[in-house]
Amino acid sequence: MRCSISGSAAIRLALACVATVVAMVLIDSAAAQQPYRPGQQVVSLGGGFFGGGRALLTMPRGKPSAVVILMPGGDGVIGLSDDGSIERDGNWIVRTRGSYASAGIASLLLDAGADPAAAVQAMRQVAPKVVLVAMSRGSTRVPPALSAGPDGVVLTSSMLDHVRQTVGSPAALPPTLVVHHRRDDCRVTHYDMVPPFMDWSAGRARLVWIDGGTSRGNPCRAQAYHGFIGREGAVVSSIIAFMRNVR
Repeated sequence: MRCSISGSAAIRLALACVATVVAMVLIDSAAAQQPYRPGQQVVSLGGGFFGGGRALLTMPRGKPSAVVILMPGGDGVIGLSDDGSIERDGNWIVRTRGSYASAGIASLLLDAGADPAAAVQAMRQVAPKVVLVAMSRGSTRVPPALSAGPDGVVLTSSMLDHVRQTVGSPAALPPTLVVHHRRDDCRVTHYDMVPPFMDWSAGRARLVWIDGGTSRGNPCRAQAYHGFIGREGAVVSSIIAFMRNVR
């Protein structure tokens, strides 16, 4: 708003300008304090080249008991639009984002530019418990986010050698769940990488093996065993059970 003050009405106009600006500030402040509403909504986070990372928040009805922050694999790009629509939804972690609401858990699906550490901090305002869930190459975003203090981490079809080498000491891990398909033969997430990670974790990680489902095409893509095709429900159920036990 622009206020021009001149003539005999200067004082009245000045007072009117002040009152209007104060009202606008109060409205903006009240809006900022409004709780997230049930259903889906796009939220802005830090991160990305210009610091404008975004994510899709799905809230259950009632106060959530926890928040799960979902990080897809590949390049992490989901193509999130202003209206909440998603261009790339082939990854199981994208397709099942709404499955947590029935358990009273909110989910925050990150697009590639969103900062996981900023997401953890922001979601502390939503629920007291915040857990990171990463798929495949999305697991490379976990180690830098540990500084934000997530209450737990779930590594699904993950690059476990990379996580282990980057984290360094298992003491830096919060309670961790590893979910892996027994027949995942992607070269960077091969099932042979699971036992060394579990040994390294020194009891801070527990393991759920997934069997069955279908597989076709590139073993590192979403339609292979790597992507839990036909077993998505088992993966989500194991994550929910883990989250209920995280303190």
